[in-house]
Amino acid sequence: MERVLELRVHGVSNTPPDQLLGLRATPGGDGPQPEQVAGGPVTGFFRSSAAQRDDPVTVEAYSWGRLTSGARTRRDVERALWTLLLPFALANVALHARAGIPPDPDQERWASRSGITAWLIRLFCLSLTCTLVIAVTGVGVDLIGWQCVGRDCLGQIPGPWEFLGDPWWRQGTRALALGLLLPLLVVGAIGLVAWRTYQYEAQMPAEPRHRPVAPEDGGQPVERPEPPELPENPLQDPTFWNGEGQLRRAAVLHLCTGAVVAAAVPVAAVMIMDPPRGVRAAVAWSTVTLLVAVVAIAVVAVGRPWLSRRQGATPLGRWSAAVAGLTLLGLAGTFALLLLPDGPAGQPLSTYRPPLGCVAQPDLTGCRTDRSLPGYDTAVAWLVTYQVLLLVAIAATNRSGRRALLGPVLGAVLLPVGTAWIERGLPGLPAAPDGARTWMLVGPVVALAVAGLVLPRLRPAVPTQPLGAYTDLAWRGCAPAVIAGFGWMMAVAYCAGLLYWVSDRLDGRAEPSGPSRVVPPLAVFWAGLACVIGLLALLALLVRVAVLLHHLRRAEYARLTAAGGLSAHDLRRCRDVSTYRALHRLVGEHAVRLVGCYATVSAVLVTLCCAAALSGHRPSPLSPAGWQTAIHWAAERGDALLGWLPVITGALGLLVYRTDSVRRSVGVVWDVCTFWPRAAHPLAPPSYAERAVPELQTRVAGLLALPPHHPDRMDGVILSGHSQGTVICAAVLLQLPRRWRRRTWFFSYGCQLTRLYGRVFPAYFGPERLRTLARAVTWPGGHVAWTNFWRNTDPLGWPVSAGQRDVPVTDPEALHPSGGEVADPPIRSHSGYPEAVEFARERAVVARLLRRTVPSPRQRIG
Repeated sequence: MERVLELRVHGVSNTPPDQLLGLRATPGGDGPQPEQVAGGPVTGFFRSSAAQRDDPVTVEAYSWGRLTSGARTRRDVERALWTLLLPFALANVALHARAGIPPDPDQERWASRSGITAWLIRLFCLSLTCTLVIAVTGVGVDLIGWQCVGRDCLGQIPGPWEFLGDPWWRQGTRALALGLLLPLLVVGAIGLVAWRTYQYEAQMPAEPRHRPVAPEDGGQPVERPEPPELPENPLQDPTFWNGEGQLRRAAVLHLCTGAVVAAAVPVAAVMIMDPPRGVRAAVAWSTVTLLVAVVAIAVVAVGRPWLSRRQGATPLGRWSAAVAGLTLLGLAGTFALLLLPDGPAGQPLSTYRPPLGCVAQPDLTGCRTDRSLPGYDTAVAWLVTYQVLLLVAIAATNRSGRRALLGPVLGAVLLPVGTAWIERGLPGLPAAPDGARTWMLVGPVVALAVAGLVLPRLRPAVPTQPLGAYTDLAWRGCAPAVIAGFGWMMAVAYCAGLLYWVSDRLDGRAEPSGPSRVVPPLAVFWAGLACVIGLLALLALLVRVAVLLHHLRRAEYARLTAAGGLSAHDLRRCRDVSTYRALHRLVGEHAVRLVGCYATVSAVLVTLCCAAALSGHRPSPLSPAGWQTAIHWAAERGDALLGWLPVITGALGLLVYRTDSVRRSVGVVWDVCTFWPRAAHPLAPPSYAERAVPELQTRVAGLLALPPHHPDRMDGVILSGHSQGTVICAAVLLQLPRRWRRRTWFFSYGCQLTRLYGRVFPAYFGPERLRTLARAVTWPGGHVAWTNFWRNTDPLGWPVSAGQRDVPVTDPEALHPSGGEVADPPIRSHSGYPEAVEFARERAVVARLLRRTVPSPRQRIG
């Protein structure tokens, strides 16, 4: 008897196997139970204990939820801490949101639109690593090693750090050498965690030994190879889910660049305060050359094929060894320069540091001035400004192609030239006006860069219309910049909160109205103010969402009650149903637009903060002007909130991993981010799909390839995916060889392939690529082996219309009880699709079709 397997794959809610299999608990607990038939303790395949080998349709559940949530174990806490790496994960997702990625990644050229965008995104990821490192460097080198000069201040640090107040350590820059160890230890810890995650889940699918073809003359069976398929989707790349070699090579660049940036902060400060001469000059310039060489190699290497292609052996190679060697030499030169005594012709470096005794005698010379590490505040301000320009360049290139790079490139060049003209003057040009300042250039420069977004958007190479309403590109083709921008804002918030929290702790014994002994960078102050304004904008957005939901609910209620003649009970039920239908429309029709509106407000706010950071002006809380006092108060409150952000994120991550209710609402973002492999940022959290997709591929192909009389053989497979499971199943089908797809049918329900993935990731799930998926599952007889179920009460489930069969599912089944039942039929919304009548009817039809496609022993299999 031919057997068909329905293999169910759950979504982000981590539905347990018993619910996936439709098993109901009995009062005595002696009913059917889920039994694991394949897999291990983390992922597994389950069947009901009551399942029989002669069942015409066998239901099997694949549970992958423990890759991203699950048991309350110590490793669960470790995984929850991965949520702190969410900025890196968002930056990595931006790479996959590009438009125009060719189906064969090996055909992507650096000079193409997608190639340049990929290089810019990888540069941005490199700068994001530097953002974290430069913040920790500020803690160790600036706040502790430079500004914290007294024993009363050093006593606030946990541990025996008072020795840094001794005269020997205060001479020259010896304390900076010790403070530099902090960021280097953090870089080493991140590298160790990343190295462990590279061994986390990734694996390649096992190719089963399929049944060879028996020749008609009765000779020995021979295996007829299949002709290779031309790739039509990047997900068909066999190395898409296994790029360990690429990760290791990219990690070396990120870690070495982070270490070099950390070393550059004290080296630049020394060269600003006391331009070296003699032996110090030889050490200093040799060190600068080594540091610059590492950064230059990293900037060029992130766009080269040896790093950007996922295939390749695990060994790091000569380039990685050369970069690591240059970094070690640069660090050795840095420590040598910091431990050398002051130059004989220069001013003692100790005179640049804050004086001792400011707490006891606030009127001492220098106590009222900012004595932070020279050059550090300026470096932070310029870094965030150029990151904004890089985000604009990513958006413009992805939207309008290479021609749109002109604006961002001109802005990046004119900003330092204009600064030099204002501060020092340029030969051949008149002097700058007296009132001109550097911060005034930020607005015009960003406006010039944004001009690239005004150019017409490039259309895809294959002129196709969207699959339906609300399926066009998200955010007008700027999805990579929007996603990376949110990750960057989160990273900046982390760093600003860390710097503020440490400085506030070190300054804990100072009088509130007196001078601060330890002052964080000026960018931290303005980040706190931006946090307050951003929260107010978010509150306004939530109010707008509530108003819009109310209007949609009223419209749906009017549509439901238009026929009239309904009882009071039915009218109450109509109100409940209208709420779910309104949520369905709100998410599918308006969510992307609302996020885009908030991104626009955030972009304007970030630009203003960059200008304020470059201005060098910090409002004083003692100023007689009321607006300065109000701004200072708001900024302090915002910085205090940012200081708690990592703690809140980690706690929320733990709840996502352990609490189903939080996971269903918040875990969607996490699972979308960690679905994609780490092709841009090697320090991002690991991808669960690196294990889930190959395992499903191995399971499906293995069961179909068994001999005809094997008791576990399946003659056809229904790959049944719910919510995020539909995305996993789509990736599995694109990876499966053609001979197995001809015996497979795809069920999708609660499907997000059009309204979310298709709009944000057009190169994988856009209109043409979804039609490619439909063609991939089309049988030789013309059947499109794909059925999509959707409800108008499901906020995430929508029609696909890519050539497959769309089946609307009624929800609820009725407004009132029937057939002797006393309870109202439930509104299932995003769950319970396999229990619907439409699902059972379609599965029966598909099972018959799968049995008919099974070839007889005399037919060839090909």
